[in-house]
Amino acid sequence: MPQIFHHSTNALAKLTIYGAVFILVAALWVTAELNRSSWNTGQWVERQQPVQFSHKHHVGDDGIDCRYCHTSVETAASAGMPSTNTCMNCHKQIWADSLYLEPVRASFRTGKPIEWIRVHDLPDYAYFNHSIHVNKGVGCSTCHGRVDEMPIAYQASTLQMEWCLGCHRNPENFVRPADKIFDMEWRPENKTKEEIAEGRTLLANYHIQPPKVLTSCSTCHR
Repeated sequence: MPQIFHHSTNALAKLTIYGAVFILVAALWVTAELNRSSWNTGQWVERQQPVQFSHKHHVGDDGIDCRYCHTSVETAASAGMPSTNTCMNCHKQIWADSLYLEPVRASFRTGKPIEWIRVHDLPDYAYFNHSIHVNKGVGCSTCHGRVDEMPIAYQASTLQMEWCLGCHRNPENFVRPADKIFDMEWRPENKTKEEIAEGRTLLANYHIQPPKVLTSCSTCHR
């Protein structure tokens, strides 16, 4: 029986199979990279606000404590957004006639809140409580980064599940003393043996649940 296909067909078939596998692997790699990129996560993206509030100026330069504006961070799931009454406590006297702050004064006069653009926005299926983290030794800068160095606020972390699990699996690497929770200059992670040992002591002092509980699906998805 005469040969139907040329010998080169074998090489072509192998090349096609290898090429298909390569394309599949490449597609999976690209998908994974896009999933972790700022295009998808919003990390590093500066949010333009109705009034460009500078955390660097207020926190870094003026030394205003996080809790002055985010009043419920220690007691509620939400850290809270300040009303313009809070802003006007200072700005009735400082920059009182600045055109830049007219939207703030207009909000104060009318009682209509400023519509700020959310910087950190978790999916609805993820439950997060600020107060439990703050009261268990997780500092603001651990999740939000050095906001005292941000002229324009941006999301410093991916906020993806793998990022959350990194802490929930090894909380001793991230907890800090109670008096350092709002200290922006405190180390973001415990790395040396001594620091990790201190972290383990803090886990006991804070009565933090073991990783098996912290990584349970129901902890964050309720």
